Amino acid sequence: MEATRTNTDTAGHNAHPDLRGWLQWLSATDRLAVARKGLSLIDELAAVAKKLENERAVLFPSPGQHSIPVVANLFADRSWIADSLGVPTGELLSRFQNAVRHPLPWVEVMAAPVQDVVHHEVDLLKQLPIPKHNEHDSGPYITAALLIARNPKTGIQNVSIHRCQISGPDRIGVLLLPRHTLHYFRMAEEAGEALEIALVIGVHPACILASQAIAALDVDEMEIAGALLGQPVEMVKCKTNRVRVPAHAEIVIEGRILPKVREPEGPFGEFPQYYGPRADREVIQVDAITHRKNPIFHTIVGGGTEHLLLGGIPREATLLEHLQRSFPSVRDVRLTRGGTCRYHLAVKIDKASQGEPKNIIMGAFGGHYDLKQVVVVDMDVNIDDESEIEWAIATRFQADRDLVIISGAQGSKLDPSSNNGISAKMGIDATKPLATEPMEFKRIHVKGVENVDLDAALQDDPKAAFARIIAG
Repeated sequence: MEATRTNTDTAGHNAHPDLRGWLQWLSATDRLAVARKGLSLIDELAAVAKKLENERAVLFPSPGQHSIPVVANLFADRSWIADSLGVPTGELLSRFQNAVRHPLPWVEVMAAPVQDVVHHEVDLLKQLPIPKHNEHDSGPYITAALLIARNPKTGIQNVSIHRCQISGPDRIGVLLLPRHTLHYFRMAEEAGEALEIALVIGVHPACILASQAIAALDVDEMEIAGALLGQPVEMVKCKTNRVRVPAHAEIVIEGRILPKVREPEGPFGEFPQYYGPRADREVIQVDAITHRKNPIFHTIVGGGTEHLLLGGIPREATLLEHLQRSFPSVRDVRLTRGGTCRYHLAVKIDKASQGEPKNIIMGAFGGHYDLKQVVVVDMDVNIDDESEIEWAIATRFQADRDLVIISGAQGSKLDPSSNNGISAKMGIDATKPLATEPMEFKRIHVKGVENVDLDAALQDDPKAAFARIIAG
């Protein structure tokens, strides 16, 4: 569905855009299914969500006999993400780019709906409907929480998403990859201190998108979220620590990442469609839970469509910004579904000089270490169609001339083919040479195909028409 609302309409009747407003819009546009009550939190909920992941969001009332409902599949297509921001799909990346360029500082409030109910005595699985998702996951996981941490020295906040295993009534195992949260934690750990954090569950899609921006250290992603929304995000101080959290979130888990403590975490079904292995990881000690009255718990099925899109689109926007700084010929980028919306990047360019695609390939690898393959194509290739990308490789690429290989680079530790994150990179120049005979790379085209009116061209009752033709 193409977005039809303006940014002002995104807030609509809701002065503070939140998860509930987005769910109301999904319901109003027939994109929200409601499951029967009482589905099991162990596998069954995730199975239903997975079945509908490319069609509809799903709200689960009373899952596992919990009073708190669960929602999954907030996004089944990139057009839904554009819709959540009130822009056409074609303007999605430019909107995100503009938000990164012009962040909007958040504002602090003294009282907030997310603190309507406060639990200082914590039992995570009794108090929250936390599902188990993939078959061999080690148990229930919180998968859609924003982990907000403060720089121990400056107080500047970072927002990210991490897989969070329930390890005990008030204990969570967390995977910290080599990014900003881990940097903050190491700063705290070296000082012998715990890192104050909050896990925020159930926010407006803009906050989730912003958390995935490839931003510099000490850039607060909630300011990017504010720019996406067109209004500052209201934030409130946690009850047990100094972290500020979105005031209109559904649920907040307050805690600390403990220094010098590691405990087993995993396996867990990840975005590469494999299980992240079990290993000793960092540990969160939970100090309190706060939530709205009648809260809604958001979950993301690991490795599903929602997982891939929410991570992929902010990375696309950031990589496009990164490339366009040095290469004005770059017009668009896509992290492909087949490449898990992380590892394979297609870059569309208006080619200006020979050799330029290889420079763009090297520039792209510098944009994010997760990238494993970059394909550069011409303007006539639809990068939303993976078969078109493959066609460009098949007809415009020669391995002995157009291939770039880099060995021993940093990659994703979640890629099982890597050596603990050390990975090879491959770049493919699938563009046409600039100087060719006019018909050498001329794509075939059936004249008038764009103007065909099938209702006018085809008969209404094909079975009857066929029978008449056969009967003579």
